[in-house]
Amino acid sequence: MSEDQTPAPEAQAPASENADTTDALEALRAENAALKEQVLRVAADAENVKRRAEREANDARAYAIQKFARDLLGVADNLSRALGHLPGDHDDPAVKNFIVGVEMTEKELQGAFERNGLKKIDPPKGEKFDPHVHQAMMEQPGTDVPPGAVIQTLQAGYELLGRLVRPAMVVVAAKQPGAAPPADGGANPYAANDEPGGGSVDTRA
Repeated sequence: MSEDQTPAPEAQAPASENADTTDALEALRAENAALKEQVLRVAADAENVKRRAEREANDARAYAIQKFARDLLGVADNLSRALGHLPGDHDDPAVKNFIVGVEMTEKELQGAFERNGLKKIDPPKGEKFDPHVHQAMMEQPGTDVPPGAVIQTLQAGYELLGRLVRPAMVVVAAKQPGAAPPADGGANPYAANDEPGGGSVDTRA
């Protein structure tokens, strides 16, 4: 056989095998990427189902105890008012015991609230007004707090499992004279927003 003759088919076999191997490898890589994407999608779906189930369970629990919780808010308010009007003379042992009893009752009631997902909203002086959980009852000039901050809490609010039951009623520091009006054309910026975290709990009977 002369030197310029075409090589035998057997001499070209290794190149063909390499091409087949490369194609198979690319196919495996593509399949691996598709499987990874599918696993991630399934994991995301499972996480969404889990969150949805937790949210529905919280909703069911909230609606089951909301009326009972709402009825107890009056008790909590009265205990808070009683503690805010303590007699000045605490020397009498009977008065001291009475005060201690009221304080322990109020503390135990708040503990029961927290254990069942009912959280007290009692913003301190100077906290920024939050329309999601606060309701402004009036405005006053605030010399020691910035405009729009809470000056005083008139009545504590409560949220049940992250859903608003009652906004905290607060006094808010007045805006500075000449401040720009709200961008929405005059809507009350201090109106309580009843949809934090998915909506408020309906507290009607």
